[in-house]
Amino acid sequence: MLTSRLPNRVEPYRLAARSESLSGLMALDQFERLAEQVGAQTGDCQVWLDFGIDAQGRREIRGRVEAELQLPCRRCLEPMAQHVESEFLLGMVSSDALAAELPSTHEPVLVENEQLNLLEVIEDELILSLPQVVYHDEAHCRVSRDQLSSGEEAESSEPTPASPFEVLRHLKGKS
Repeated sequence: MLTSRLPNRVEPYRLAARSESLSGLMALDQFERLAEQVGAQTGDCQVWLDFGIDAQGRREIRGRVEAELQLPCRRCLEPMAQHVESEFLLGMVSSDALAAELPSTHEPVLVENEQLNLLEVIEDELILSLPQVVYHDEAHCRVSRDQLSSGEEAESSEPTPASPFEVLRHLKGKS
């Protein structure tokens, strides 16, 4: 079990040169963009990072992140626990031009002034790992199937013409 806190910033080139690994926890309440999308979170996410240099000389970060998030149910909007995890392979770059040269197996991560903001990297991975939609099981959701509207009742009681050209025919006076 991970107990140590990861720093918010690291020197990734130095870590890659030494083939070092970092593992630890990051507080979920630090992730502002995640909170904007799914609401405020509590607890920690677990992070494992392996820094290294591949056979082609690219500096890379292999990582994994896991978290238990409280995501809003799309039916009742009540929070529900959802396990989110992601494995990723990042290629360290210092410019957009270098990012374009990375193979498709690597996602670019921008390193500025030889510093990497781990907080942003982990937050990005969590956001990208969010499920598209989250629903409670029908038996446990406050909103029942009968309360959901499919929009059929909102339609007018006027009969629709058989053909769109039928309307034109009536407008021109040809019956």
